[in-house]
Amino acid sequence: MMTLTNIVKVLAESSSLPLYHQLQRALREAIAQRVLLPDDALPPERKLASDLNVSRLTVRKALDGLVAEGLLVRRPGSGNFINHTRIEQNFSKLSSFSEDMRARGRQPSSTWLHRGAGVATCEEAVRLRLSPGETVYRFHRLRYADGTPMCVEYAAVPGSCLPSLESVDKSMYEALNRCGNRPVRALQRLSALLLNAEQARLLDASEAAAGLAVERLGFLADGRVVEFCRSYFRGDAYDFVAELSSV
Repeated sequence: MMTLTNIVKVLAESSSLPLYHQLQRALREAIAQRVLLPDDALPPERKLASDLNVSRLTVRKALDGLVAEGLLVRRPGSGNFINHTRIEQNFSKLSSFSEDMRARGRQPSSTWLHRGAGVATCEEAVRLRLSPGETVYRFHRLRYADGTPMCVEYAAVPGSCLPSLESVDKSMYEALNRCGNRPVRALQRLSALLLNAEQARLLDASEAAAGLAVERLGFLADGRVVEFCRSYFRGDAYDFVAELSSV
């Protein structure tokens, strides 16, 4: 069960904000810092209001907002719980899906949708900077965390960068690393979208639900492009964050 020491401190230091905003921010920080863990139960609303010396309406308004964001899940008759499906990914760190999940204590897994070789399409040739007729390996997977579908991933790699299609098992980056071709930097583009019927079916979501599209180009140290990947994420399961600096 959570302690309220830090919550009270944050509320006291944030008097310029409405109380329900202060409580939301404090709970977000507690989740981000893993003071509150996935599936932890929050104290009853009545107790939260009493301990924090605020009204139950304030508590309810704060929690309603976090439920809408997907950070909390409300279980009728049981209370409010930290949503175990929501994941925060550092948008400024180059890592694989499997590495991201393991770093957060989750168990990654995948289902193959397609794995094949072919001649690069016009778009693949442009993005991967290939000559016409060159071979690419395509890896299409449904990615899971703790058995929950998180994203649909469509990746293309120049055929010269891997020994075979079968060299990629659980992690494409691990296979590239074994060949000395793991990307060392990447360009990523994040955009919002509404999930189409196929994406929604694969992600166990509703059609036209909010989603996130991430496009990545991965580069080797010599400037060659080694990865062209498009991934479609459930909007209610992912937060992308980046650390910014003025220096």
